[in-house]
Amino acid sequence: FLNWLVDNLLMRFGLNWASGYIVGYFLAKFFPEFYLNAILSKGVEFYITIYLLSIFNYLVYYTFCEKVFNGYTLGKLISGTRAIREDGSELTFKDAFLRSLSRLVPFEALSIWFGYGLWHDNWTNTMVIKTR
Repeated sequence: FLNWLVDNLLMRFGLNWASGYIVGYFLAKFFPEFYLNAILSKGVEFYITIYLLSIFNYLVYYTFCEKVFNGYTLGKLISGTRAIREDGSELTFKDAFLRSLSRLVPFEALSIWFGYGLWHDNWTNTMVIKTR
């Protein structure tokens, strides 16, 4: 839970804010009519843009962190855990991306209560271990 909480707070308040600012800047500069329409009306375009940006950030954050930092995210670093493959080797880019993609399944976070671990671990043959 601590991993999820720290990572989601970082993503929602840090990464989403920064990328939202950048996307908003570019939309205002290159597509001002779309930008003004989306912001003022808060119509479907606005919410679809936010939703797609959030999904993109989610995939990038988890994939990047778990691959580049050898199975660690900020949440895992704080809690002293790390993601690895079931055979004990480091995650590949494919493993990290598929773990990230699996987390997007609705109610995936609740899957720990319906079987053996989280779906994103089971479906990708990975696991989270204690490092300290």
